[in-house]
Amino acid sequence: MLEALKKEVCEANKQLPEFGLVVFTWGNVSGIDRKSGYMVIKPSGVTYEELTPDKMVVVDMEGNCLEGGYLPSSDTATHLELYKQFADIGGIVHTHSAWATSWAQACRSIPCYGTTHADYFYGDIPCARALTKEEIDTDYEKNTGKVIIETFAKRDVMAVPGVLCQNHGPFTWGTTPKEAVHNAVVLEEVAKMATRTEAINNNVMPAPSAIIEKHYHRKHGANAYYGQR
Repeated sequence: MLEALKKEVCEANKQLPEFGLVVFTWGNVSGIDRKSGYMVIKPSGVTYEELTPDKMVVVDMEGNCLEGGYLPSSDTATHLELYKQFADIGGIVHTHSAWATSWAQACRSIPCYGTTHADYFYGDIPCARALTKEEIDTDYEKNTGKVIIETFAKRDVMAVPGVLCQNHGPFTWGTTPKEAVHNAVVLEEVAKMATRTEAINNNVMPAPSAIIEKHYHRKHGANAYYGQR
């Protein structure tokens, strides 16, 4: 079942340690097959070195395991909430990458200080609100997804393909699992740059809106001209 997607998701998961986004088993990647409505995700607690396509777990949109001899990632319910809400998302990544997680633990959104950020994220990378005790105690992972959805009530989820979960860490997404990993790498680098920028100048202001508009739209949208056609 979904052999091509299982291979794609497996390869995307293996990229997390290659790009320095995880240590031990601190992260996961999923992908969705919109035709069947089934999601493929990393098995919980299995090391990246051990991963093979046949170890990926297939679940339906209610989280029921359909294939795979392992339990799915503990973050499965969060992934499912995002897929249910946002039809354009085809892949999701969650990590505890050090720089992005530091901003999440500081409970701060990442301001857009320059063109590297603006090339990928249209404005600040938001930090979602903290979950209430009740949300934590009941359906914690599902409510994490709902808080992310709440954060994007007035944002374009594909123009800002990432979020910081307060006291937790980052989630990123894309049209494919590979693209979601790409955005996770960029988010980590942007978080690192923003930290250093504020250390060099603690009175720094966000980049001018003209720069943000120019750099985002030259890579995205109908009038984009970056790269080969």
